[in-house]
Amino acid sequence: MNPRALRRALTGGLAAIAVTLALAPLTPTASAAPTDYQAENATISQGLVESNHAGYTGSGFVNYDNLVGSYVEWTVTAPAGPADVTLRYANGTTASRPLDFTVNGVAGAVGITFPGTGAWTTWQTKTVRLTLAAGTNTIRARATTADGGPNADKLTVNPTSDDTQPPSAPGNLAVSNIKSNAATFTWTAASDNVGVVRYEINRGGNVLKVVDGNTLTATVDTLTANTGYDVSIGAFDAAGNASQQSNVVAFTTPPSGDAEPPTAPGNLRTTNVTANSVSLAWNASTDNSGSIAGYDVYQGATRVSTTNSLTATITNLAPNTQYTFTVKARDPDGNASGPSNAVTVRTATTGTGGIPAYERDIARVDLGWSVAFLPDNSGSALVTERDRFELLLVTATGQKTTLGKVPGAATTTGEGGLLGLALSPNFSADHWVYLYHTAANDNRIVRMKYENGVLGTTSEPVLTGLAKNRYHNGGRLRFGPDGKLYAAVGDAKNSANSQNRSSLNGKILRINPDGTPPSDNPFFSTGGNARYVWGLGFRNPQGLAWDSRGQLWAGEFGENSQDELNLIQKGGNYGWPACEGTIGDCGGYIAPKRTWATSQAGPSGVEIVNDWIYIAGVTGRQLWVTQINSTGTGVGTPQAVFSGRWGRLRSVTKTPDGALWLSSTNNDMNGGTPTVLDNVIVRLKFQ
Repeated sequence: MNPRALRRALTGGLAAIAVTLALAPLTPTASAAPTDYQAENATISQGLVESNHAGYTGSGFVNYDNLVGSYVEWTVTAPAGPADVTLRYANGTTASRPLDFTVNGVAGAVGITFPGTGAWTTWQTKTVRLTLAAGTNTIRARATTADGGPNADKLTVNPTSDDTQPPSAPGNLAVSNIKSNAATFTWTAASDNVGVVRYEINRGGNVLKVVDGNTLTATVDTLTANTGYDVSIGAFDAAGNASQQSNVVAFTTPPSGDAEPPTAPGNLRTTNVTANSVSLAWNASTDNSGSIAGYDVYQGATRVSTTNSLTATITNLAPNTQYTFTVKARDPDGNASGPSNAVTVRTATTGTGGIPAYERDIARVDLGWSVAFLPDNSGSALVTERDRFELLLVTATGQKTTLGKVPGAATTTGEGGLLGLALSPNFSADHWVYLYHTAANDNRIVRMKYENGVLGTTSEPVLTGLAKNRYHNGGRLRFGPDGKLYAAVGDAKNSANSQNRSSLNGKILRINPDGTPPSDNPFFSTGGNARYVWGLGFRNPQGLAWDSRGQLWAGEFGENSQDELNLIQKGGNYGWPACEGTIGDCGGYIAPKRTWATSQAGPSGVEIVNDWIYIAGVTGRQLWVTQINSTGTGVGTPQAVFSGRWGRLRSVTKTPDGALWLSSTNNDMNGGTPTVLDNVIVRLKFQ
């Protein structure tokens, strides 16, 4: 066999880096004898059995074809539970050849790298931990790049005792050598009862780079000039247990010195016109830096919108009035392009609904994460303050009263704290307020009494033991039309949780108001935590809302590629971590109804009014609006509204009188600034 060509560089560097994992061999406590399975006896797709390189065991080895999707699939027998699965391989190139491992068609270990071994006659091993069913299992090792997989000799399956202990948090994270596109990070090692196998370098909840468990320094060279970063490190063991995050380092990359502006946006056009709004779209600009920082929309000489997407909707316009718009692009160094072509349009005479307009400010708050209106026709609402752990009463005119703190609520110096909020369907009689919050050791759902204007001082647990982390805590609570409580729960930075029905994380849960699991939940007969699961395969869902047909829609934060809007089915599997949006190994999973680039949305709160869906965009800093189609099976083209006006948008909630309250949560990356009221709740109206 001739040495193969080096692996071609992947586009979308962050996405490629995020799946490049290096796992070290383990020394587990075995509960059954290890068993070898030769590759030449397995099921092979797009590969050949060969024997032209010495050192193999058995009668030969498998040479993967140089194709994405080529695989070897072994049929193995094992007891139920975790097993250390070791592939003996050779790679005579200098480029790693990653494989995805699935067990019985379900993602088990994603993006496992097999680096060069120096020669095709030099054989090494790499071990991953997979969860097997009792009896017969299929384990597939699938190539994820155009170079295929390494030469595969045999698979050794070693059932082992379950490791549920996470590593300690890495320490003393520091940043140095900060350049316009790169920075170097160093940290002290995490500890683990078995061993740390990898570290993730995170910006917010997104992965910048992954290195193996023996590496304590790394340079990330995919940064953007003149941009602020908040970075932390997380550790993982071979069982997929995730540590809490390290300390956070905050820094801003310097300008690159680039003075060349981007090209002007092209083909500016209108996509929708109502009596009070105009929706615009344009073609992307290009820049010599390779990156566009954003676009500014001008109404005449006045800037009226700032966005990083290729669409914007301008609201609060007068009916039957002519307006002229242009768009300019900005690069990371602040260089502005020339204007696009101008578009002149006249608004309609009468309104058609759907696109809201700004009406007025309601109140200034710290980080108003969730809103629930009282059923007393007063127009007043309860609001959770994430980092103050307080429950507020906010009237329709903006008067605020702090009702009290939620006992036991704690921060994660990131996305945790006092999050979701829902009122009992029988609130007028039972006065229960349901809350989702981070505690000392977990995330949990509790309920408290609020009656006669007074919040109780104690909370009653509804469901506890939801794993927490600095990122990916989920947190939305909503009561459905069926009277059940639904909870959106993040994977707590452990993606394996999402496909594990015994974990409450990475799920949408359905709960009786008293905290018991409903007997008609899809996995109720399985027992344990699976009894609460309504849908699975989520990374970090934060938005829940029902349409006129009683269908549940949910928003989902993506990793580095695609955010999602999903139509939720009972027992449905939405694919994370094997599939992100429509990218990855998505066969057999439920596809999203709409995706966005992760820089454009960051969907948090979701609301539905007359089958129009409103999605509060955190990362994209805009409100997305789309209409459910006539069959209830999909949505139209989303339109971005209020782009850049209030910053990071967190919740959108319909009012009793037919409007919307929209909240912002800026400065929310590192536990916020709870001494400063620097965010808003605003009221939006429909014409």
